Amino acid sequence: MHWSRAPVYGNMPPRGLRAHTVTLIDNVAWLFGGCDERTCWRDVFCFNTETMQWTHPQVQGKVPKPCRAHTATLVDRKLFVFGGGEGPDYYNDVYVLDTATREWHHPLSGDTPEAERTCPFPPPRRAHTSVLYKNKLWIFGGGNGTHALNDVWTLDLSGGLDRLRWEEVSTHGKKPSARGYHTANLIDNVMVVVGGSDGQQCFSDIWCLNLDSLLWSVIRLGESHRRLSHTATQVGSYLFIFGGHDGANYMQDLLLFNLVSLQYEPRQIAGKPPSVRGYHAACLADSRVFIFGGFNGIEVFDDVHILDLAGAAYLPQVTSFRIDVE
Repeated sequence: MHWSRAPVYGNMPPRGLRAHTVTLIDNVAWLFGGCDERTCWRDVFCFNTETMQWTHPQVQGKVPKPCRAHTATLVDRKLFVFGGGEGPDYYNDVYVLDTATREWHHPLSGDTPEAERTCPFPPPRRAHTSVLYKNKLWIFGGGNGTHALNDVWTLDLSGGLDRLRWEEVSTHGKKPSARGYHTANLIDNVMVVVGGSDGQQCFSDIWCLNLDSLLWSVIRLGESHRRLSHTATQVGSYLFIFGGHDGANYMQDLLLFNLVSLQYEPRQIAGKPPSVRGYHAACLADSRVFIFGGFNGIEVFDDVHILDLAGAAYLPQVTSFRIDVE
């Protein structure tokens, strides 16, 4: 495997990218929101992972407020954006970008009076995670400005945009401590949560929530790595965990977590890795992992880096495995 910096061109974001989201549709990465040293944004940019060209599509409709540390989840070529915030403001709105029509919709507003809501809303938050399972978004954790959270909510999408419905989920077993800036990946019917922070501690634990039985379990690790504001990209039967912060320093290492053995594995990687950073975004496109932007405590980056899987290019084709948890 080999690191390189992408030779980008086109109508690229005019600023650094921190706490933004990147969502891959076909071979195009859709980037939304984030912030630099001064302010948050609500722009949409597209990056073609084949040509390395940036474009700035014109969007219409009910455009979200500027935000960072939100989630953007792909559902049938639509991006469901939840939460996030700017400055002291935290949101619990749901916005939907139809990438085919390039139109924003705002089906659920946090400003809706309690008496007019058809269901309870999750508290406003940012630095949470979202996965899609059985036509529901599953939201875990984050922070609300005063403390970290460890609640689980689902957003039922089966009724269409006009009948979205929130529900708080009661889980079983010992649950993870409250946290934000963790990662969550859906592996079959299991949500795998890595690291995060409660604002005081940086965590190294890895938790699994079975989305059918709603039972939490914790993985017993041979070695552990504290991480927050990292990325965890599924590549076949591995999570590629890059960068983030370990509670003391920003990192630039790539950790491979084997989803079959449920342990970290060492792997030699050539080339020049991205500089130390957290709050970046990542996606897998074919046999390459792309890293977008990030922050090292001083500088907000606007760069794009590529990890070419090379001899490990077969990994994304490994799909017939199960994660062995309770």
